[in-house]
Amino acid sequence: MGFPGTWMTESESMVYRVVPKCACSTIGQIMYYSDHGRFFDGDIHDAKTGLHKWSREESQKLINANVKTHTSFAFTCVRNPYTRILSSFFDKICGIQRNGQRYRGKLVPLIIQKYGIEVGGEDGKEEFDQIASFRRFLLFVRDTIRFRRPMEPDIHWSAISGHVSTFIVNGGTYDRIFWTEEFDKGMGAVLEAVKTPKTVKLEDIPRFNESEGHGPRRAHPVEAYFDDLSMHLIKEIYDRDFKLFRYDFDNPANKMPTGEIDLDEVHAKLGS
Repeated sequence: MGFPGTWMTESESMVYRVVPKCACSTIGQIMYYSDHGRFFDGDIHDAKTGLHKWSREESQKLINANVKTHTSFAFTCVRNPYTRILSSFFDKICGIQRNGQRYRGKLVPLIIQKYGIEVGGEDGKEEFDQIASFRRFLLFVRDTIRFRRPMEPDIHWSAISGHVSTFIVNGGTYDRIFWTEEFDKGMGAVLEAVKTPKTVKLEDIPRFNESEGHGPRRAHPVEAYFDDLSMHLIKEIYDRDFKLFRYDFDNPANKMPTGEIDLDEVHAKLGS
């Protein structure tokens, strides 16, 4: 299976397992900058050169050799499941993507028809009942993950632990896993641990939120979207994420982690 979703700098200073909706655009641009002294002009996910990616056939042997021998510092970044799934809804379901189309073509019409959600009209700008539509979207997410219908789960709402685990199962070892919510501290520790061709001053790095502006703004606080049933569905889907990465399941209003991530525990529980 190899190492899907893995990026590596051309200098092999660091290896990163991408987790969608967890600051991956900013991290990718930092990696690119650390080799070239400039940012990639465009969405880093579109970069075909300047950064090794498992999706690039010519990069696979290099990434495989590096990860299997743990030659470079390897890391990933995680996010509170409540805010991550909300971000996925507003970006991927309600938003118009950078190609001017709806995400995955027929996906949104399918959910509108089968689950009765609204998305803010043709351009995602009209007012609609965000809370009701989001809760119906959660039912769809649960069905894709639990029953794999009406389609396979999408990478943007499949569990973080699932993304993180493939790296371990196939022979990789993480040196650090940090939280999106404490990005500067976590990414700063990564940069301190590696030697890069170009100096990166983290305080000067902008945030590359490629999904910003795609869809409507969230009109309510996070906790308003999650009633008892919604929280039950969230637990069914993301229970392992909350436990392993130390997020507060009982309080959707608290996006911050409640304890330190135990790397040994992560490797043990996700490596089997």
